[in-house]
Amino acid sequence: MSLFGQILLIVSPLVFQITKITMKLQWLLLVILVILVTDVFGDKLRKQKKYRRHRTTSTTTTESDPETADDVAEDEAGEKDMFSMLQNDEEAEEEKKKKLIEEEEEAKDEASREIIRDNDVSLPDPCAKKHCGAGRVCELTEEGEAECVCISTCPDEVDPRRKVCSNHNETWGSDCEVYQMRCWCDRGLDACRGEKYKHVHIEYYGVCRDMPECTTEQMADFPRRMRDWLFHIMRDLADRQELTPHYLKMEREAESNLTRRWSNAAVWKWCDLDGHPHDNAVSRHELFPIRAPLMALEHCIAPFLDSCDVDDNHRITLKEWGKCLEIEEDDLEEKCDELRKE
Repeated sequence: MSLFGQILLIVSPLVFQITKITMKLQWLLLVILVILVTDVFGDKLRKQKKYRRHRTTSTTTTESDPETADDVAEDEAGEKDMFSMLQNDEEAEEEKKKKLIEEEEEAKDEASREIIRDNDVSLPDPCAKKHCGAGRVCELTEEGEAECVCISTCPDEVDPRRKVCSNHNETWGSDCEVYQMRCWCDRGLDACRGEKYKHVHIEYYGVCRDMPECTTEQMADFPRRMRDWLFHIMRDLADRQELTPHYLKMEREAESNLTRRWSNAAVWKWCDLDGHPHDNAVSRHELFPIRAPLMALEHCIAPFLDSCDVDDNHRITLKEWGKCLEIEEDDLEEKCDELRKE
């Protein structure tokens, strides 16, 4: 026998044994695989059963094997834990919201307390309702009371159009300087230039210039022209709806009643000029709104208004105003009293 044959006889039994062992191992692996697959499917079936038990609405119970009861108990415990977690989250969220609301309320309360503290500290300004005339400002005394004093310094005006001409034919740097001088002289202060400046007032805007003389004929016709001008101003304001209801009623009456045309217009303007305080008299200073704008156009306006102050006390009463405009005295007094009551 050859060497190869001898080797074959020796190896063949070994190969056979190895083949048998390999087959046994394959069978063993197959059995293990089957067991694993069966276990997986069994676990899925148990889960499906538990899900069906959870979904059912039946309240009846049946006997079950110990393993199934344990699974149900475990599942229920898990659900309880889940619900507990959700409940805890909701409670935490509610607590957070409550805390935010409390902080907002506390902030509002603090703001309110701050306002109260501010109100306790801040007192109303006594000067808020104190009226001071031109050339005067409101200041507090040592006792904290409001008092009108002469303005200390007037602003420097560089625009020549801000200059004014006084009744003494003097050019002033601004209207503030004129009012300041009036105040100084009225208070008897050393800054007053003299007694005549106690009643200094503005004639017109701009530097002083030579005005033509008002002739006797022009002065005689001026009251009529003045009455007519006042009526047209009143009617223009009525058309623009800038009159109070009572003044508007007077204007409408003047439109339909010629005898009321001049008197109503004169009463309206005189009461309009009688500013603060309403003392039933128009001062030379209060005549400024009609004197200054008209001086450049009506050179007779200054001597006319001066002639209205018959007693030369720098105050024009309604009687003097009516006489100056050649209007009946009784009608003027009655109308003006009616206005004063409103």
